[in-house]
Formats: sequence, structure tokens, C-alpha cells
Amino acid sequence: MAKTVHITSRYSKLLVSFVLMMEVAICGGLFTLFAKHHGSMVPDADFMQSLVVICTIYFAVSIESGVNMHMRRTYDYEVLLGVLKTVCYYSLLSVLLLHIGRFYVFQWQLYIQYLAALFASVLLFRYIIRYFSKMYHQSPKHRRKVIMIGAGFNNRALFAEFSNNQAMGYDVLGYFNDKQGNETIKGAKYLGTIDHVIAYLQQNPGVQEVYCCLPVDYKLKTQEQIIRYCEQHFKHFFVVPLMSSFKHQALHLNVLGSVPYMSFFDDPLSTVGNRLVKRTFDIAFSLVFLIGFFPLIFIVVAIVTKITMPGPIFFKQKRSGINGKEFWLYKFRSMKVNSNSDLLQATKHDPRKTAWGNILRKTSLDETPQFFNVLLGDMSVVGPRPHMLKHTLEYSQVIRHYMIRHYIKPGITGWSQVTGFRGETKELSEMDGRVKGDIWYMEHWSFWLDIYIILKTIYNAIAGDKKAY
Repeated sequence: MAKTVHITSRYSKLLVSFVLMMEVAICGGLFTLFAKHHGSMVPDADFMQSLVVICTIYFAVSIESGVNMHMRRTYDYEVLLGVLKTVCYYSLLSVLLLHIGRFYVFQWQLYIQYLAALFASVLLFRYIIRYFSKMYHQSPKHRRKVIMIGAGFNNRALFAEFSNNQAMGYDVLGYFNDKQGNETIKGAKYLGTIDHVIAYLQQNPGVQEVYCCLPVDYKLKTQEQIIRYCEQHFKHFFVVPLMSSFKHQALHLNVLGSVPYMSFFDDPLSTVGNRLVKRTFDIAFSLVFLIGFFPLIFIVVAIVTKITMPGPIFFKQKRSGINGKEFWLYKFRSMKVNSNSDLLQATKHDPRKTAWGNILRKTSLDETPQFFNVLLGDMSVVGPRPHMLKHTLEYSQVIRHYMIRHYIKPGITGWSQVTGFRGETKELSEMDGRVKGDIWYMEHWSFWLDIYIILKTIYNAIAGDKKAY
């Protein structure tokens, strides 16, 4: 049998080195282009000093930020976040060090253009590498052959992840389970009972990875035999926790002394430092928006609202906030004054909306007063959308772990909103998907993820969102 070579193991360091060298070349090349063809004339010695400084800074920042676009389990948005993080850190450090050291740097307007060109070029380069990496992983020779043991919730979810992301290059050959009648992995081939795993592996030496989702005390001797066989035959064995009643994306292993224990989710915002970063950004971003953009928006909205629909300009409603605390949420009014505002969601053809209200909702301008909520500390710029009290009460009864989304502050926009779960929830499954997205955001929060969600929100507002009504 031909030996399979994986890009993430043997050639990973070589590829990462190539990427770093190419990106440093892109950084230096663009700097040279802008300096020589758009900037003022400078002595060659001064220019070369600046070039060495900015290339060194970019190289150091790239190493710190990491290069992962070639990895099987990397998602497209993570590549974008990585480039955004790298260029932001690079821009801050380069401007700081170039000015402190009194090195040559062109005018700031031109430097912003240079940074924008650098971001676009590096992003394009990484996506090109990612494209070829996907082709590599998807080729028959390099696809990973996988089997699953057990048909618990997490193995079913894992199979869906492999199946829905073919670019990862995983082929699930099937699964083993003793309770075939009660638990199945829909879409996967049933290969037999767990006692047949070793025999199957002996007959199919091409299997490379085994994912086991069984109770800890299930046939310990059998499990030990499977693990031993995998270790002796170079097959990666993964334990998938059997936590069928939890929607969390991952369990996290912790160690206290010599005792291991697992937490249901990792909450980055539980640390004071991360909360301080998020709150500082919320205040700064809200002040910039309220001082720079909101006055003009308010004047236009106030005039048109008063002309087109009698009643107040603002609409306020009690919503559920962090730890279930109630607060008043502010919006520009987009509906006729009615008695059902605290009871009914807005629908696509809601007769309560006006033509002007539709425009406000389509462009998300109705949400802009919530930046005052952010300044007051009731909300964050990014987080789970706050729901009406009535909906919080109803959904908490029918969707398990619904209240987990209230562990952090609600947001003006959020991960669920930019990934297809915005607006009206006609089916319970839609709210269930929103809750999963909110929990995912809690577990994966980072400053750069917030920046990505904000940019995605702006893009959706400009391009149009079908669920914005």
C-alpha cells in the first residue's frame, strides 16, 4: 500500500517558512512601491533602514499571530481573522517604531493606502495557498480515512462536520455501535458491533483515524484492546466525550494538581483582562459612532419619522440582559404605535410596519440608538441579541441551555446574526440554531472575532440581508 503524506505533518514547517518569506517580500515590495512611486524622494540609506525595520516587524508579528490557512480543520473566517490580526498589529508597531526611531515614513494618508493594499494582498495570497491546500487534502491520495465507534450525539455531530466540510478531506467509512436499533448516524454506513472493530481494522489497513464516543465504563477491556491495536498500527485514536444532552461545541480539559476534570465550555470573557479589552473597545467604538455619525442619522430619521408616522421617534422595550437582568433597549421606531409590541415579533409582511420603517429595518438604522445602551453598560457592540421578556420565558422552557446565552452581555450584532439566524424565528429549530451560535461565540470570543463580526455586519447592511425586515 502506498504511504500517505500529510501536508500538516511533514511539510508544514517548510510551507509556513515559505509563506512567511513571501509575505515579508509582499510587505517590503508594497512599501517600496508606495515610497518610490507615490511618496517623496528620500536618500537610499534612509529608505533601506525603514525597509529593514518594517520587514522585521512584519516577520515577528506573523510568527506571533500564526500561519494556519493550510490546516485541514481551519475555516475560511479564521484565515481572514488571522490576516486582520497580523496587519493591525503590524500597522500599530510599524507606525510607532518608525516615528520613535525617526525612520523614513510617507504621509499618513498614503500609509493607510499602503496598509489597505497590504491587507488585501496578504489575504489574497493566503486564500490562494488555502485553495491549493484544499485541493491537496481533497485528492484521493491524501484524504483521511475515518471510522467511528458509538453513535452518541457528539459522534453524530462530528460526522455532520466532516460531511458538510468536504474541503477538510475526511472520508468517514462508517461506524460501529451495539445499539443499532436505538442510535444511528444518519448518512453513515453501519459496520457492525463494537466487538468487530479490530477485525475491520485488520481487513482495512488504510484507516487512519478512529473516533470513539462511548461511556467511560463500557467494555473497558474491549476499549483497551482497540486503543492498543491503534497504537501499534499507527492509527490515531480520539476520545469523543459522550455528552448527548449538551449543545456546547467542545469540552475543555483542566488539571488541578494531578486531577483532571472537564468544563462544559471555555468562557474567555470570564477573565478580567478580556472583559476590560471588550469594554474599552465598546466605549471607544460607541463614542466614535455617536459623535461622528449618529447626529446626522438622528436628524434624518427624526424628520422623516415625524412626517410619515405620528408618535415618538424612539421606541423602548424591556429585554433580557446579562445574567437575566432586565434593561430598557432603545431603537428608532419602525412601526405604528400598537399594543402588541411586547408580544409579537416583526414578520416579513407585518401590517404594523410603515414604508419608512421597512427602510430603517433593512439598513439596520433602527438599531443605532442601542449604542447608548452600550455606553450605559447594558449591552456590548457584539454579543447575543437580546430577546423580549416574553420570548425569554417561552424559549427557556422548550430549548435546553437557552439561558446560557445570558452569561455575557447582549450585543447590537452577533455571530448568529451574520451566519443566517437573524430576524424572525418561524420554527423552533431556527431559535435552536441561534442559541448554538451564541454559545459558540461565547466559547470562541476574541477581539479579532468581534472585529470580523462588525465588518460582516457592515457588509450585510450594504449588500442587503434577506432576513432584515
